[in-house]
Amino acid sequence: MLFDKVKAFVVQLDDASAGADPVFCGGQAVAGRVLLELAGPGRVGALRLRARGRARVHWSESRSSGSSTAYTQSYSERVEVLSHRATLLGPDTGETTTLPAGRHEFPFSFRLPPTLVTSFEGKHGSVRYCIKATLHRPWVPARRAKKVFTVIEPVDINTPTLLAPQAGAREKVARSWYSNRGLVSLSAKIDRKGYTPGEVIPVFAEIDNSSTRPVLPRAVVVQTQTFMARGARKQKHAVVASLSGEPVGPGRRALWQGRALRIPPVGPSILHCRVLHVDYALKVCVDIPGTSKLLLELPLVIGTVPLHPFGSRSSSVGSHASFLLDWGLGALPEQPEAPPEYSEVVAGDAAAGGQSPLPLPQDSDMSLEGPFFAYIQEFRYRPPPLYSEEDPNPPSEAMRPRSMTC
Repeated sequence: MLFDKVKAFVVQLDDASAGADPVFCGGQAVAGRVLLELAGPGRVGALRLRARGRARVHWSESRSSGSSTAYTQSYSERVEVLSHRATLLGPDTGETTTLPAGRHEFPFSFRLPPTLVTSFEGKHGSVRYCIKATLHRPWVPARRAKKVFTVIEPVDINTPTLLAPQAGAREKVARSWYSNRGLVSLSAKIDRKGYTPGEVIPVFAEIDNSSTRPVLPRAVVVQTQTFMARGARKQKHAVVASLSGEPVGPGRRALWQGRALRIPPVGPSILHCRVLHVDYALKVCVDIPGTSKLLLELPLVIGTVPLHPFGSRSSSVGSHASFLLDWGLGALPEQPEAPPEYSEVVAGDAAAGGQSPLPLPQDSDMSLEGPFFAYIQEFRYRPPPLYSEEDPNPPSEAMRPRSMTC
């Protein structure tokens, strides 16, 4: 406005660094100030503050109700995970306060709930947190300012459940033109269920090819985003890391003695939100020519608190030592390779009626933009070093596990 006396009106957080949104955990105190700069004396009715966190999902699906009638069905759900209100200036009686010209600061502080959902940005849903300040003045529209902040739910992998080894086995008959070409069997192990970004998963596997054709083993880490609304579900899958083995010839057997699969900088698992989940799994598969893929899935949890140097780490070390006795010495970390599309991993098994863990969504695109660390983003692979061009402080080439500071 031409005669507006407000020169500046912003919300600042004490823990915010230049150009970056602050990061908090559940139970932490959030402190800051609302800055108001006036060009001249002005009357203020009230200055109110509101902190809000919302998890929301939305998507649409095409439906058909006959031979020629089609319509679009929309699904939406919203959950409020944080709500805090405060009045920084002005009584509730409607009286006004006259402030002199110059700079005014109004501090605020509140404590977050003990448990909060990790901030998330996805194609069909999001979890967002912000602080809004509203300045009410007589005879003029309200002035508003907003500050966004990020919440990371701590996921500690130093628990018995996440330190437990994961193992499985599957087999499939290789067929060609309805002829039995022999049996292909696969067994795989990993030393624990919980990992943090930057860690290496040592994959122990045995591939026994009793068929008459060579087969190709490989392993991938798959991120699954699940959105829930009105009793319906929408899933989106992305391959975030992969490795390929050497072909296994007919009548031969191959061992993976701790093949290294490095976890890229992805967001942690989201397991306790009513409208959306983010899950991970290690999928070890064998490509069999002329036959659907042999697929074995081992669940993963991506955490934020890495293994402790002592204490609970000993159980993981003990399980890893037993692996070395059963499967041989581990291999050195390998150069990461570009992961395949998710459809390449599961499409063959699903097309043949195999036990594909999850169906491929219709809109399974993998080329999605966005920074890695601002929120939990849709992941897109970039060759090493693993960082986004938009990130002003890329991580070092040798990614090391670290906890997110809360």
